[in-house]
Amino acid sequence: MPLTRMRPTPSTAPAGTLLRLAVLLEAGVAPPRAWEHLAYAGDPAARRVVDAVAGGEPVARAVAELGSGDDPSWRALAAAWQVAVVVGAPLAPSLRAIAAAADDARRAGDEVRVALAEPAATARLMGWLPAVGLALGVALGFDTVGVLLTGPAGWACLAAGAVLTVVGRRWSARLVRRAGEGAGIPGLQDDLLAIALSGGVSIDRARTLVVEATGSAPGADAPVLELSRRAGVPAVELLRATAALARHDVRTAGRMRAAQLASKLLLPLGVCTLPAFLLLGVAPMLLSVLTTTTFTL
Repeated sequence: MPLTRMRPTPSTAPAGTLLRLAVLLEAGVAPPRAWEHLAYAGDPAARRVVDAVAGGEPVARAVAELGSGDDPSWRALAAAWQVAVVVGAPLAPSLRAIAAAADDARRAGDEVRVALAEPAATARLMGWLPAVGLALGVALGFDTVGVLLTGPAGWACLAAGAVLTVVGRRWSARLVRRAGEGAGIPGLQDDLLAIALSGGVSIDRARTLVVEATGSAPGADAPVLELSRRAGVPAVELLRATAALARHDVRTAGRMRAAQLASKLLLPLGVCTLPAFLLLGVAPMLLSVLTTTTFTL
């Protein structure tokens, strides 16, 4: 039966889709019908999934194809869906766990971007300092442009200043980019391993499923599983706690990188931007004065 599309909802974020899907599943709605209900409610991602499934594509693959850019939430949902379906784990709690993980990762990224906003803006502003020096010389009545375009001394100042300006801008941009680098969804493999174990499969089988879903093996799960065995506590909860701790550590590391960025940006400022300002702003004014004085004499 074809679906009639309602007016699209304002929010189409992956976390919102995951949570609404989990609510429908907890209410007893079958997974295919849950996707159809979301599509009918105007969710464009759900509409794409429904269309892909109608064409014979598995749900996990259809969801994975929603992933674009740097947002890993759809790929995480696809991996969780695949693991949960294979082991028979409850879908609703699994999706809620992944939604919480994705939302936590998004919040951490937002906090880092906010912390980086001020030093990044300062770096961009300081990058214009050489051009401001050149314009200042012209505004004060010096023939700075003429000096830079005539004579070996002017050519040398122009070439060195331009090179230093470009290097300083790229250096600053690289520092900002590295400070804001994300790590996907930290702890995702631990969450997926917890989902697999909640379905009652063996540890080896659970690891195999995680590898098939993500393309990489769980890393630091061995100590957690050993602790679970020795202490006699559920490995699922320990793995989820480990995943939450990994996200906390990544958030803290991101804040530290943002805090250190302001001091790191002093390097391109001192090595490139300020010398470029002197070469393009101050040196041409001095050369102009010397040239004028020589002609006068």
